[in-house]
Amino acid sequence: MNKKDIANIRKQFKLDNDLLKITHIFNVYIRKESSDIYHQESNPFSMLDREQQELFMINFKKVLTGALDIKLFEVKFQEQAEDHSRFILHEGLQAEDVDDWKEQMLLIVEKMFKDVQYEKDMVVTFIRGEYFKPTKRNSEEAEVSDRDEVYTHPFILCSINQTEQPKRSLVFDYIEKEFKSSVVVDSVINLRTPVGGFLYPCFTDNAADVNRVLYSSGKANQPNYHFIENVLNGEEIMTASEDKAVFEEIVKQIVGDQVDTHTLANVYEEINRMMDKDEDEEEEEDTPTLDYKDVERVLKVSGVEDFDTDKVEMAFKTVIDDEKYELKASSIVPKYTSKSIKISTKVANISISPKDLRYVRQVHFNGKRCLLIEVDEDTEIEGFTLIEEALLS
Repeated sequence: MNKKDIANIRKQFKLDNDLLKITHIFNVYIRKESSDIYHQESNPFSMLDREQQELFMINFKKVLTGALDIKLFEVKFQEQAEDHSRFILHEGLQAEDVDDWKEQMLLIVEKMFKDVQYEKDMVVTFIRGEYFKPTKRNSEEAEVSDRDEVYTHPFILCSINQTEQPKRSLVFDYIEKEFKSSVVVDSVINLRTPVGGFLYPCFTDNAADVNRVLYSSGKANQPNYHFIENVLNGEEIMTASEDKAVFEEIVKQIVGDQVDTHTLANVYEEINRMMDKDEDEEEEEDTPTLDYKDVERVLKVSGVEDFDTDKVEMAFKTVIDDEKYELKASSIVPKYTSKSIKISTKVANISISPKDLRYVRQVHFNGKRCLLIEVDEDTEIEGFTLIEEALLS
């Protein structure tokens, strides 16, 4: 799934929407002490009161919120695994009877809490339903409505949420006209901040991909690898931050750990150009990747000299033990037009965009190391316009 596929299904999670039909919801309450099921409850989603439906819709949308390779990860299933989740989920997806669906989902819950103990009581929520995507874009002049022809996508979505104990507070009793401390024993289920979840199957080019699952992490760049590999039986993934670290280490292997801002700006510009070109050629295309040949070309275009293909290939082999590994371009380049690069010094912290990095240089002046920033306009500090000072060498 690319970001547009995810955005398309995420925006459908709202009430009274004919492009999304949630048939059933299944909640499983797990006690922290034993990791055993304390309670389970299944209902047709339409039987919940409207306030509950709204709370769950917020929760489901949160599961599908976040950037790819940062909070959301398309995970390919392992080829072989014991009690493979690919088959469990596929059985659940095709189950016509609700009890059969619940039985498969309980197998997933069992895998979630096997050899794992959480610090709080947990609630695992499953829904199954259908997502409808119009085959054509909406046109006001069209005689046939864009809703008349749709792609139909059955799906299962899972959300994992922790419970919170309500804080004790002082309340005023209007009947007895007295102050008293509130005693609440009910656990509060935190639906606004799921700690994990997944969507099955993935949807690519308007078709279901039952060999992949979209995993959702509770925190950015902190996926639960145990969950991915042992619960979902997915293959190993790389986060965006890990991909970026690999790229930086590969470049250091080739050119050393020192580089000037002009060269670094050229590298970011060239990779960004690859991404723009890719979007122009195919609107729905995923972010391009860079293999060792692409990295070689980017570095040479950026002005780096004195290296060859063998050195680049060896750098891939040394850093990631795979000379055929492909880096995601979107993970390498910070957000190109925003001030996503942070320059930290003892004197000041500066934020700058990758495209403006070429206007920053580190120089020596009067025997001191200085950071030089080229600007086109007057510089203002606390309402004062700085005067220009001549550099005396």
